[in-house]
Amino acid sequence: MFKPKFAGSATRSVVFASLLCGAASLLVLPHTALTQPAAAARGLPDFTDLVDQVGPSVVNIRTAEKVPSRSNSGPMDEEMLEFFRRFGLPMPNMPRQPRPRQDEEPQSRGVGSGFILTTDGFVMTNAHVVDGADEVIVTLTDKREFKAKIIGTDKRTDVAVVKINATGLPAVKVGDVSRLRVGEWVMAIGSPFGLESTVTAGIVSAKQRDTGDYLPFIQTDVAINPGNSGGPLINMRGEVVGINSQIYSRSGGFMGISFAIPMDEAIRVSDQLRATGRVTRGRIGVQIGPVSKDVAESIGLGKPIGALVSGVEVGSPADKAGVEAGDIITRFDGKTIEKVADLPRLVGATKPGSKSVVTIFRRGATRDLNITIAAIEPDKATGKAAEREDNPKASAAAQQIGLSVTEMSDARKKELKLKGGVVVVAATDAAARAGLREDDIILSIANTEISGVKDFDAVLAKADKSKAINLLYRRGEWTQYALIRPAR
Repeated sequence: MFKPKFAGSATRSVVFASLLCGAASLLVLPHTALTQPAAAARGLPDFTDLVDQVGPSVVNIRTAEKVPSRSNSGPMDEEMLEFFRRFGLPMPNMPRQPRPRQDEEPQSRGVGSGFILTTDGFVMTNAHVVDGADEVIVTLTDKREFKAKIIGTDKRTDVAVVKINATGLPAVKVGDVSRLRVGEWVMAIGSPFGLESTVTAGIVSAKQRDTGDYLPFIQTDVAINPGNSGGPLINMRGEVVGINSQIYSRSGGFMGISFAIPMDEAIRVSDQLRATGRVTRGRIGVQIGPVSKDVAESIGLGKPIGALVSGVEVGSPADKAGVEAGDIITRFDGKTIEKVADLPRLVGATKPGSKSVVTIFRRGATRDLNITIAAIEPDKATGKAAEREDNPKASAAAQQIGLSVTEMSDARKKELKLKGGVVVVAATDAAARAGLREDDIILSIANTEISGVKDFDAVLAKADKSKAINLLYRRGEWTQYALIRPAR
């Protein structure tokens, strides 16, 4: 039996009596037992001053889109539609209604948040909040409303800048993200489900979280819900350190994990948007993948670091510099590539036309190659401006996995240098769970290339739906695999 050591027998009897009887009273030990001072208790933070300080800088953003009017349509509440769209939930079965007339009329599209970046009316928010909107209304905390002009959006980082005609506005103070520490208290202000000026708080759960090609996200446990998108993440010094953008959820509701765009990345993007209306990024023209531990050991690299080159685009900067498939890029401009996601971030942040040095590992030796950075083509308009069928119809096989696709125009094939493929119009159920989303381009299914919708339907109809179906798709400049698994 374990016998704890105490200062004296009298103390021992009191302690055991308390344990045996379940007493809840405070036990006072003799002075001789207190050999170490108790650690100072830390109270919970008080956010009231921060709310007063930053609250006036946070705005509510409403968007509207001109859509053909429909009779007898009975549309679902737009806030709920945004809920389903943003978090990848299956859309409820809604029968298509006839379109008796084509008169365009503004229709509420969604609600989001934002914050005042400058005193002369520049407002920062998420790209997905204003993307495709014909009208953007910004409401300040003093209830003044302004029609905003979209200055620019960047889908790759999900950052947007809009402008309102006002001066003397309370701008936020931008914080130093490098000083942000895991475990630090942070606060969010936004309009979840349209509830303006809602304050939630939590801690920083992780930094440099990989969930995108160009962004090392800040992970927090701050409660974020539809409508919080675009609002600020604020540290205890009253500085904005991030833009609340995403959540991880299996149910569609908040599950304790949310992600914010680091403010240093957002500022770099916003500076370009304000200057030119678009973002220019560098590219070198390689397809890359991770380096496994087994591969690193077998080729003599040692640690599994760097980006494994799986393909080099003909005539690209990498091709001209001498990069070959099978090379491992270990450094870029002197910065170590710890993981594969580091390379596109570093290259993307490099000004096109500049000279850089890539360090590669090839057949047991390292070498430096000089490379001239090229520019990634800017995002093309999507949504209603894209060429697609007005009412695409999904086959029975496609509906079974939650996909609706349409033909890709010849112009887009030529632009992207593709021989075939189909464009995703909607992804729900199993397809959404696999990570597919609108405007992805499906290139092959079950290791079979597809030239169009007819091929897509034929290959999918023959596929075994009881097993996971591998699917190769392109999003932006990058091509990747997804596994669509059957519902269980």
